[in-house]
Amino acid sequence: MKNNRETLLSVRDLRVAFGSRRRRFEAVRGVSFDIYRGETFGLVGESGSGKTTIGRAIIRINPVSDGEILFKGERISGKIPRALDHRLTQEIQMIFQDPMASLNERAKVDYIVSEGLLNVHRGLSEAERKKRVEQVLRKVGLLPEFASRFPHEFSGGQRQRIGVARSLIMEPEFVIADEPISALDVSIRAQVLNLLAALQRERGLTYLFIAHDLSVVRFISDRIAVIHLGKIVELAETEALFLHPLHPYTRALLSAIPMPDPVAEKQKVLEVFDPSKMDRSGAPQLWAELEPGHFVLGTERELDDYRRRLF
Repeated sequence: MKNNRETLLSVRDLRVAFGSRRRRFEAVRGVSFDIYRGETFGLVGESGSGKTTIGRAIIRINPVSDGEILFKGERISGKIPRALDHRLTQEIQMIFQDPMASLNERAKVDYIVSEGLLNVHRGLSEAERKKRVEQVLRKVGLLPEFASRFPHEFSGGQRQRIGVARSLIMEPEFVIADEPISALDVSIRAQVLNLLAALQRERGLTYLFIAHDLSVVRFISDRIAVIHLGKIVELAETEALFLHPLHPYTRALLSAIPMPDPVAEKQKVLEVFDPSKMDRSGAPQLWAELEPGHFVLGTERELDDYRRRLF
């Protein structure tokens, strides 16, 4: 399928392993995808599927075992020049899952939010630094006077907003949001999602949105990739994935989404993903585009089954 959108980030046959020799564990196994400028790309899977590992590899927390990551056409995985590393600190930021664990409990909000600025813009005056902190706190819906407080004085939603402010003050182009609402109460999840969407429209941000809840990802994502045991098994535009889920693992995830109608919730049929029912003949797995922009992983026999589902 031809695509005229600008590719901001490319992941090519990415592999990330931990341990060595007999204790070696490969958390990400040959993952490839592109993220286009200005979109929200959802990465969904259950705990332990490798989605957070991918986000941490992009931001260079986890080293890459094989494959490569390109940002605006430049390789950013492995050893890179110091100047590029310095630039990436500004252009790529991450919002972490646990707003309590990711904030320094001994530091005031003023320092937490501006720490990145202090490291990158060393010549920044104190007055300008404080002005930027005040502006970004207002932008995420917090009062400037909160800058003199400590993280434990805030609610979970407010702490996550501090995390968002810490990322935004660097004026990034690309933000990795690693389950940014999973630790929050249901009542304030929508507030944080709406904030992220509003900031994207205003600043033209590009997001990698990592989550395990497909209903949340549907709300905010343009395209969704489903990952299972370190491999992406399906990738499509959001509504296409919900209308025509092809891989059994994707269908199992979708069937588990709670329904607001209690009658419909009682009547729905849960699909359970059973790996033993997949093609175990040893045939090679192929990554195929079965309809425009809709990719799925499977053997030739499995792909034929998926095509019949579509047509």
